[in-house]
Amino acid sequence: MKLIHLSDLHLGKRIYECSMLEDQAYILSQILELVDAEQPDGVLIAGDIYDKPVPPAEAVQLFDRFLVELAERGLEVYVISGNHDSPERIAFGARLMDRSGIHVAPVYCGEVLPFSWQDAYGTVKLYLLPFLKPIQARRHFGDGIDSYTEALRAAISHMAPDPTARNVLVTHQFVTGAQRTESEELAVGGSENVDAGVFAPFDYVALGHLHRPQICGAAHIRYCGSPLKYSFSEAKDQKSLTVVELLEKGRVLCRTVPLVPKRELVELRGRYAELTLRSFYENTGWQEDYIHITLTDEEDIPDALGKLRSIYHRLMKLDYDNTRTRTNQEIGGALELEAKSPFTLFAEFYELQNNQPLSEAQTDYLNERIAATWEDEA
Repeated sequence: MKLIHLSDLHLGKRIYECSMLEDQAYILSQILELVDAEQPDGVLIAGDIYDKPVPPAEAVQLFDRFLVELAERGLEVYVISGNHDSPERIAFGARLMDRSGIHVAPVYCGEVLPFSWQDAYGTVKLYLLPFLKPIQARRHFGDGIDSYTEALRAAISHMAPDPTARNVLVTHQFVTGAQRTESEELAVGGSENVDAGVFAPFDYVALGHLHRPQICGAAHIRYCGSPLKYSFSEAKDQKSLTVVELLEKGRVLCRTVPLVPKRELVELRGRYAELTLRSFYENTGWQEDYIHITLTDEEDIPDALGKLRSIYHRLMKLDYDNTRTRTNQEIGGALELEAKSPFTLFAEFYELQNNQPLSEAQTDYLNERIAATWEDEA
């Protein structure tokens, strides 16, 4: 039994107010090409289909096209909702879509019925468990469930996985010890943590929620990661989809297949003069990539954002790293104010704010303005 494991599409997402829809359409087309190459029996989509509970119409249309393409290939597709999704909206029309091989987890009701497959090695049972909170588990299993681990343990115990079959779970949670990135939303203090031990009855656990591909506790408990980079903390990550092959009971083979985006997320650092040299950026592809630039110039560059965007057309973020930004000084009360001249007061204030003294040109200009002001008052 061969499965492709996907998650965290986040269709409709915007990064620094830039729509990623074109990039998402591109990567979904690439995934379809890889599906054709791999010829799996099914596709697992482990939540966060959309970036918002009420996604834009264009995102819904994009996912609709993707599901139609998968259904036309005769594949069985299994979908759950994640913490970014509205379970009710994701589950709309689920019973009708079942007939086309698109199986969407209903809103959690305390019961998860498995899908059963047969292959040369016997029975495979697949369970779809959407993002689950303790408050949801308490509704069905009573009080005393205060943590995410307890909620998952209760839900899994009520599934009663068959120990003689190969059991697969598709779910969307934060497993303790996993590595997160800046583009994920997690509860304060790590209260969403789920102990990997609750997944002991399963031969493979297809996780969604975290955007970096990784193993959690055991080789068969895996995040496939998001298909695109959604923050600059992921700039150096290699995105991929995960291919899972279930052989005899207790034997699972997993591998990743790289995904290549239409545009990369790239971080650049240096002085303005260096970053604007043609020899620095030509033949790199950076002019059309999504860029974060950190300027190290001591003086702010006038209209740096506009000037840099004339070269780096998709510049998303600009900041500085210099003496002024690295030093955080507090401005205290001035002593003996009346004894200090206006120039001295301004110069001290400027140095506290900017962590550097006035330049010679700034000093001359300030003296001229002070002299002019006092002349006008006279």
